[in-house]
Amino acid sequence: MDFSTLFRIKENLNLDKSTLTILRYIAIIGQFFAINIVYFYLSLPFPIELSYLIIFIGLLTNIYLQFGIKINQLKDFYAAIFLIYDLMQLSFLLYLTGGIFNPFSFLLIIPAIVSSTFLSMGTTIILGLVTSLLLLVISFFYLPLPGEDMNLLHFPDFYKIGIIISILIGLMFLSYFGIRFAGETKKRSEALNKLQEVIAKEYELESLGGQAAAAAHSLGTPLATIAVVAKELKKDLGDNKDISKDIDLLISQTKRCSEILRKISKKQIEEDIFLSSIKLEDLLEEIIDSFKETSSKKIDLILKNDNNKINIERTPEIIYGLRNFIGNAVKFSKSNVKISLNSDQTKIEIKINDDGPGIPDDIINKIGEPYIKSKSIELNSNSGLGLGTFLGKTLLERQGANLSFRRKTDLGGALVTISWDPKKLINS
Repeated sequence: MDFSTLFRIKENLNLDKSTLTILRYIAIIGQFFAINIVYFYLSLPFPIELSYLIIFIGLLTNIYLQFGIKINQLKDFYAAIFLIYDLMQLSFLLYLTGGIFNPFSFLLIIPAIVSSTFLSMGTTIILGLVTSLLLLVISFFYLPLPGEDMNLLHFPDFYKIGIIISILIGLMFLSYFGIRFAGETKKRSEALNKLQEVIAKEYELESLGGQAAAAAHSLGTPLATIAVVAKELKKDLGDNKDISKDIDLLISQTKRCSEILRKISKKQIEEDIFLSSIKLEDLLEEIIDSFKETSSKKIDLILKNDNNKINIERTPEIIYGLRNFIGNAVKFSKSNVKISLNSDQTKIEIKINDDGPGIPDDIINKIGEPYIKSKSIELNSNSGLGLGTFLGKTLLERQGANLSFRRKTDLGGALVTISWDPKKLINS
């Protein structure tokens, strides 16, 4: 068993100290009021002095937690110690007040639920086992429930067994739910962070192009000045061949720098218009050409049903999203990828089809979720964890797209359909 995975040591799990402190204060106050109401208001006798002592010790531990521990985030191990103590404190109180028959006995599952939400699976399993053990102990060893010795109550054995089973089922169900909920939330949070990184990088690259153009314009004059001065020095030096050779090199390199900057400046000026507005077919051709440079697979773009040739805004979201799904088709195809662009006044649709193995049955209904992996042997060596698909789908949906996925198609592989309302794509 891999304990580093079970206890998720590398993830540095923490429980916020203020959260745990508040939860424990609520529990302590609730316990205090419960025993006073039973003893003084309902006049049902039980060892209240010992109960006060147990609650007081719990209060001291919480004061120590609040003021004695300086860190704000409790590590998995230290948080587990306090939760185990809370289990034992509640178990002692239940022992003094009827054991498993106490109406508050179901509260024993709360520490394990807290652990399943914030801490590791290993810690949750330990707390679950401790809870189960204490539950069984107070089921057979306990002082009478207040009022039971007055012949007010009587519980048959099968009722006790039913309570034990119901609490254990609740413990397992809620712990499992907490583990899954926390895990899925963490995965989605990580995926969204990746999404933000991708967008930031795309916009950074776009901004870098503008900065390069500005640098080209700014450096043009000083480079020209260096070239002029170098030529004048060469004239003044006359026949000094050694120095003239160095000056010729300086002039040639200055000219080369000027040429590079001229190309950067010219490219950016051309792309300023290109970036702001482009036809979807031109964008698809550009993306397809980039894949043709690195792949020998056949990639066909079909435009015969493209009847609404509007200009769209060339956004990093659309570019990344389309590149991702076209790239996946090229990656998983055997030899052929077919991309169809269909458009009219009411709908724009891109279909990306390949002749690969298709989308496996075990993930077809999960496509678009982050961190999923198919059990398919055919895809296993070539597939990732679905993060790229999640990013592409999310980015395109943010631009008003609707996406659908089919497992088997005419070419035999996967089909990704991306569609828009034209009004959401028109570059204003």
